[in-house]
Amino acid sequence: MNPFQTLRFAFGGLAANKVRSALTMLGVLIGVAAVILLLAVGNGSSQAVKDSIEKLGTNALTVSSGSGFGGGRSGSATGTKPLTVEDARALADPAAAPHIEAVAPEVTTSQTALYEGTSHTVGQVVGTYPAYFKASNSKVAKGDYFSADDVLASRKVAVIGSTTAAGLFGTADPVGRKVVLGGTPLTVVGVLAAKGGTGFQDPDDVVVAPLPTVQNAFTGFGSVGQILVEAKSAGATAEAQNEITTVLMGRHGIKDPAALDFRVSSQASLLTTQESTNRTFTVLLGAVAAISLLVGGIGITNIMLVTVTERTREIGIRKAIGAPRGVILGQFLAESTLLSLIGGGLGVATGLIGAHFTIAGIKPVVIPESVVGAFAIAVVIGLFFGGYPANRAASLRPIEALRHE
Repeated sequence: MNPFQTLRFAFGGLAANKVRSALTMLGVLIGVAAVILLLAVGNGSSQAVKDSIEKLGTNALTVSSGSGFGGGRSGSATGTKPLTVEDARALADPAAAPHIEAVAPEVTTSQTALYEGTSHTVGQVVGTYPAYFKASNSKVAKGDYFSADDVLASRKVAVIGSTTAAGLFGTADPVGRKVVLGGTPLTVVGVLAAKGGTGFQDPDDVVVAPLPTVQNAFTGFGSVGQILVEAKSAGATAEAQNEITTVLMGRHGIKDPAALDFRVSSQASLLTTQESTNRTFTVLLGAVAAISLLVGGIGITNIMLVTVTERTREIGIRKAIGAPRGVILGQFLAESTLLSLIGGGLGVATGLIGAHFTIAGIKPVVIPESVVGAFAIAVVIGLFFGGYPANRAASLRPIEALRHE
């Protein structure tokens, strides 16, 4: 019997039990689609975080306190000193840190903003200096930044993100209008250009105001959450990082470099850490999805065993009239492979369609290799898990098969 006849018989066998075949294909479909979609979600998450980090600029450094985060917190009981505005001023001294271009201390909080009856909970309220905008690569789309004079005078002005602007003002121009932030009126002087979300926190849902204004209204005049530092160039980040360490060790009275009570992070180090974390995350998602494929393969084995049992007399008749072992083996292998081929093909289509939708706030990015790999594995699973039932069918003795009821 030639291959075309084998395929024709295989299609006939599947068509004879349409519901059973469809359910088996569904198992393979779910497995293949799960592999493609979960790996796409992991890759999309990695890409979103990578883009977000890169948007901060290649010469930005972040100094964080080892005792915790957030404005107004004091040091821990172990003697760890929090970061302060004075630390930021020391880092801005060109004599002590010649490779540092600008320094912006930050305090952060979350507040509800009101405008003419419209309420919007702002994801992040940042109190800082004007240097923050350049160091964080934040550009204005409308209006302007607040100035150093606004900081010195503790003026109640703010620059808001595009998400915050849309939530409070809709399509109206926010510049020059007043919002009430946690009971404090602020005049909007600018709207930041959209950066795009990461899926976990929207960087455009932000209100940036002068540091003293936010401290006076919300966080108090204690420590700062972190200090954003801009190196003079991307090539000067290593020197700037060393200067930060030296200056802060002196201010915090630290002699041992291994006992620092602060952390200095560059965008490069953050990116490396993020990529390592996301590789692990993606592998974990792929392993979970692979279980679905395995379950689909077990389903093929079960269905094919039932099929062999139901068609025992048919097998006996075919062997009695001279059908060789290879023909019987080929037919049942063809049936199991067709189940995985069709199910795998539908799974690929489902996965690619599903990747066009946002999942848990993340835009999936399909990995081409995952599509080819998932489909190939589905076919191999069909051959592997269909092998035992097919071999069992081919090994039946004609006389015993003909006696089967």
